[in-house]
Amino acid sequence: MRRSQSPRTRLIFGGRVIDPASGHDGVADVLIAADGTVAGIHPKSSDNYSSIPDAERIDASGMIVAPGFVDLHVHLREPGREDEETVASGSAAGVRGGFTTVCCMPNTEPAIADQETVRFVLHRAEEAPGRVHPIGAITRERQGHSLAEIAEMVDAGAIAFSDDGSPVASAGLLRRAMEYSRMFDVPIASHCETPDLSGDGVMHEGVVSMKLGLRGIPAISEEICVARDIALARVTGAHLHVCHVSTEGSVGIIRKAKQSGVRVTAEVTPHHLTLTDDLIARQFDPLLKVNPPLRTARDVEACCAGLADGTLDCIATDHAPHAEQEKDGEFDLAPFGMIGLETALGVSVRAMVESKLLDWSGLIDRLTRRPAEVFGIEAGTLQKGRAADVVILDPRAKWTVTPDTLISRSKNSPFFGWEITGTTVATVVGGHLVYSANGHNGYP
Repeated sequence: MRRSQSPRTRLIFGGRVIDPASGHDGVADVLIAADGTVAGIHPKSSDNYSSIPDAERIDASGMIVAPGFVDLHVHLREPGREDEETVASGSAAGVRGGFTTVCCMPNTEPAIADQETVRFVLHRAEEAPGRVHPIGAITRERQGHSLAEIAEMVDAGAIAFSDDGSPVASAGLLRRAMEYSRMFDVPIASHCETPDLSGDGVMHEGVVSMKLGLRGIPAISEEICVARDIALARVTGAHLHVCHVSTEGSVGIIRKAKQSGVRVTAEVTPHHLTLTDDLIARQFDPLLKVNPPLRTARDVEACCAGLADGTLDCIATDHAPHAEQEKDGEFDLAPFGMIGLETALGVSVRAMVESKLLDWSGLIDRLTRRPAEVFGIEAGTLQKGRAADVVILDPRAKWTVTPDTLISRSKNSPFFGWEITGTTVATVVGGHLVYSANGHNGYP
């Protein structure tokens, strides 16, 4: 993590402190020690700190103070496509959106499929404003033919394993990967898709795709793979994490598996909590092309309910940058993917808080404690002695998403023109102020 200034004592005072990991929700002061750890959360009484005259005081009155968000699923494109995003630029977009910790997927060029590439990403992360954890590939170069160097990548610092973007088609190979992952107690993060059902589809298979004459990706393509991977997790005892759940059927399968004791967790993206396939009929915009595809209103409703009741553990952005020219063309030919680190909070507020499915405490729980627990990351809490990764949020601020408001190197967002509520005022990582809305940001 890049450090932009010397450590110092900081007092964030007067805000509503929400820390689901410790059960704290109320107006309080957060004291950050000079060593970059949380010194404590105390009832509102900043006079208690008169004995610390050199402490930088940050007024959070009317704001929410929370642990920094944790994103288990981002694409940072480095190595290979630094024109679209880098480890540093993606992390900068993350801290601007409140994410102090991100986990980057291995579909880079070359893939993060050996210990040297894991170490390269971690080295690049030293220049990033936030914390970056690499996810290693399950198979060599994500080709699905033979296992990658799982043990070596664990030693090098890989936090989980996935062939995201490409499902592991061989059940036998995935079973072996799960057996290895159990040895090292790391999760397998599965991109659940059945290739011969998805084929060359470009959007959800349904009434809309039929009317538009576009090739469809059926919901059953995801659901069959979710069921298969859960069965393998049951047999092996491994920790399966289901990436970017998008269908009502998948939510139901995961719910039953959890009830039966299978070690399975799952994530959902903000766009699968809000956007539906009928938008493509109205806009025909390649910015709406993503995999898994935007589904029906019924699927969105099921995903929102699943996040609310705990079937889906957390929110992950699947931040997937693409160059402008790649998305500026025919829908059929455009790549899948959209960015999301900077809009995740506001879009999730619209889906979950404004609909009253979750309150602010519940939403922050799905962005902090729960994802940290899923991957076993030392993050997502303001408990005393832990790293001071903190986000200050304005829960009432309304802002309109435009290309100029985003700092990611790529601008492929489907939310341009949306007015959303909730924004990041400041982000602290390890006691260092790495982003503030008033312009203190050393990471262009």
